[in-house]
Amino acid sequence: MSDPRTIPNPRTFRERFGALRTLRPFVSMVWRTSPGLTMGLVLLRLVRALLPVISLYIGKLIIDDVVRLVAMPARPVTVHDWLASGLLTGLAMLLLAEFGLAVLSDVLGRVVSLVDSLLSERVSNSSSVRLMEHAATLDLEDFEDAEFQDQLERARRQTSGRLTLMGQLFSQAQDLVTVASFAAGLLVYAPWLIVLLLVALIPAFLGEAHFNAQTYTLDFGRTPERRELDYVRQTAASAETVKEVKIFGLNGFLIEHYKRLAKSFYDANRNLAIRRAAWGGVFTTLGTIGYYAAYAYIAWRTLEGEFTVGDLAFLSGSFLRLRTLLEGLLTGFSSTAGQALYLSDLFSFFDTKPEILSPQDPAPFPHPIREGFVFEDVGFIYPGAERWAVRHLNFTLQAGEVVALVGENGAGKTTLVKLLTRLYDPDEGRILLDGRDLRDYDLEALRGSMGVIFQDFVRYNFTAGDNIAVGRIEARDDHARVERAAERSQADQVIQRLPGGYAQRIGKRFKNGVELSGGEWQKVAIARAYMREAEVLILDEPTAALDARAEFEVFQRFKELSQGKTAVLISHRFSSVRMADRIFVLADGKVEATGTHEELVSRPGLYSELFELQAAGYR
Repeated sequence: MSDPRTIPNPRTFRERFGALRTLRPFVSMVWRTSPGLTMGLVLLRLVRALLPVISLYIGKLIIDDVVRLVAMPARPVTVHDWLASGLLTGLAMLLLAEFGLAVLSDVLGRVVSLVDSLLSERVSNSSSVRLMEHAATLDLEDFEDAEFQDQLERARRQTSGRLTLMGQLFSQAQDLVTVASFAAGLLVYAPWLIVLLLVALIPAFLGEAHFNAQTYTLDFGRTPERRELDYVRQTAASAETVKEVKIFGLNGFLIEHYKRLAKSFYDANRNLAIRRAAWGGVFTTLGTIGYYAAYAYIAWRTLEGEFTVGDLAFLSGSFLRLRTLLEGLLTGFSSTAGQALYLSDLFSFFDTKPEILSPQDPAPFPHPIREGFVFEDVGFIYPGAERWAVRHLNFTLQAGEVVALVGENGAGKTTLVKLLTRLYDPDEGRILLDGRDLRDYDLEALRGSMGVIFQDFVRYNFTAGDNIAVGRIEARDDHARVERAAERSQADQVIQRLPGGYAQRIGKRFKNGVELSGGEWQKVAIARAYMREAEVLILDEPTAALDARAEFEVFQRFKELSQGKTAVLISHRFSSVRMADRIFVLADGKVEATGTHEELVSRPGLYSELFELQAAGYR
């Protein structure tokens, strides 16, 4: 865990307010989400911004009119006399106007709140969609990097966590208009009061800016620990982990681990909150002193007869509201700058660019594949790793043959599959498909021609039909194709036993979901590869949860259904891989040997050694 003392010092004021440059793309994003709602919100807030000064000025007129009427030497006595005299007409109109403004302000407040909430929700949905769309373009290398995961987590939090920023920006624009109107009134009577006001508020502004930067620095530095906190909380109470947590009695360990992480967060936040509150009290006192100094000055000028009682009420009210508004604007501006620091996390994520891309003028993908794949001195090392995952690979996967990859864990089998599908590109050498570099083909066309099922396949909590349809999601409504894929993988036998058949939700995350066994899930997952009806089929250890007989049957059907296709299968069971046309034995990232099962067993080497070890377990 990071020590709070090691977290970097807050950024300079120039750097903090430099983050405000992210507000322009943010406002642009809000506008693109809904121009109509955005324009409506601006107009509503503009009208609402002018109401306070108009209402306060009408209040001044009311007070002055009341004072005038009270000072009349021969004024009416009874209510009837007042009404009959017509002297109350002007006062009544002013009172009615102030009442109307109060009603309008309340109605506008509710309408603004409604439009603001609707726009906020649309911005949240739009930014979440944009995040998912951008994430879909990034490379596997990015997602396997811990620092990128931190960046993604910060960006994900901003899609909803910065909704307050949008409302704050519109509120500040509204307050600026109100401040301008109040300031105009003060300038007419006593311009120096505005200078006094600013001098009293600047310390509060600088203090808020400092503590907002401190908060961001703390949050930024603790992103890894926050992810760990969420992970521990999820692990302690989730359907995926509950069995093992209960069996091993991990609840106490996980709860204590969570408490330890949470306490560290609490202690750091508490210390910052205490310092912020203490300094905030000092700054508020300075603002209060400035207000009452101005109040005393206005009262003295009224006693001297330079201001009317209405002027006193208008000026003191204007100064009080102006102080409150300016204080809110200055601290809000500082808060906006602080939130802009967070917003930069979102836009820096959007600035992340993939390295594995389609060429500008891609070659047409071969249908069918005629020659196959050729590895020419291919080498690859994972980012940050010290050892090459594979190196100096030179072999051919011929079109239309079934090839098996065997080898001990870490030998490079899955890496080879990732290179074939361009989840990674080689660091050395190249991979040819029908004589052309894989990088010459359109990436989507390449991957769309491959049906791949990994050992760690995803268990989607969708319907059984959709779990298969994800193999070719654009053909989701082709029920015949879904059923055909299920029959090929023997998943149809599993689905026939489900209460809702293909429409049955599987997995226990949602209500009415039915959980499958590991082997049943694997048959459903394998159906995805058949659903794809691709030219290249790859099964990377997808049958680990099946018993030996079931795996043999799956691979036997795989062999039959792979006729005319290029197929690659990875398995540790030699009874399954022996059906392949050729077997590649990988060791330490290199192809140690190649041949049929009979050829490899008949000569000394890793394959015959592993075969004997496995066979001995059945004797």
